Amino acid sequence: MKDGLKLQREYPLHKKLVEFFWGGWFSMCNWNNERQANTAFMYGMSKTIDRLYPNPEDLEKKKEAYHRHLVFYNTTPQFMPFQLGLAAAMEEEYKEHPDTFNPKMINDVKIALMGPLAGIGDSFFQGTIRTIAMSIGISFAQQGSVLGPIIAMVISLGTSIPITWYAGKLGYLKGKELLQQIMKSDLMERIMYGCSIAGLMVVGGMVACLVNVTTPIAMGETFQLQSVLDTVLPKMIPLLLTGLMFVVAKKKVNALLIMLACFVIGVILSYFGILAV
Repeated sequence: MKDGLKLQREYPLHKKLVEFFWGGWFSMCNWNNERQANTAFMYGMSKTIDRLYPNPEDLEKKKEAYHRHLVFYNTTPQFMPFQLGLAAAMEEEYKEHPDTFNPKMINDVKIALMGPLAGIGDSFFQGTIRTIAMSIGISFAQQGSVLGPIIAMVISLGTSIPITWYAGKLGYLKGKELLQQIMKSDLMERIMYGCSIAGLMVVGGMVACLVNVTTPIAMGETFQLQSVLDTVLPKMIPLLLTGLMFVVAKKKVNALLIMLACFVIGVILSYFGILAV
């Protein structure tokens, strides 16, 4: 029987970093509307999981880990390797201490960090680096120089590649140090509680930002139902719809069927002036 933990820890560090790097670098290639970049995260974690559970009798644990990393996930691609490295370190700890390490903490930490990292990463890479790179590149291109697109790519890649690489290294190595400190103390439950709160805040913020549904129902110019609802609870309709989707999903209804029903019902309610998007 192979020792999965030994296989993982003896595997060369730079090869692990390559897995984290490509997991983040290609995170937008299989982006989906249901769980966004979850498959990219799973891709970045798959080799780690395969090494930790190499034996046929480990199949259930491997399936559990695969499902664990297929939950909703989305963040800036350059920062995803940081969380891949951190998740890999946590999976190692869970493999070594299955009785004392709660695997729920792995996803709690992922959810808690993905929002803040996305906010910082999008502002830096999309709002700053890309703007600078394209501004310089366009100025050369307007003069008919082939250096325009080349310079733009050099600035973009010259910034993104090293940060993506070292993000994975930082998450993995520092994550292991942090977890070792946690395992020696009583901080585990408090960290899980804090991560759960932060994760719920992130999900709540995403509901308010991404689910943009209102009602145009009004009576003349004096009564507008949406204004009344906003005074009671802003974003009430998106919250109720998200709660409904959660209840339906918990009943194991097929996701494609849910999406189709949302489309059809949305068109009908929009046609009759009940809801608007």
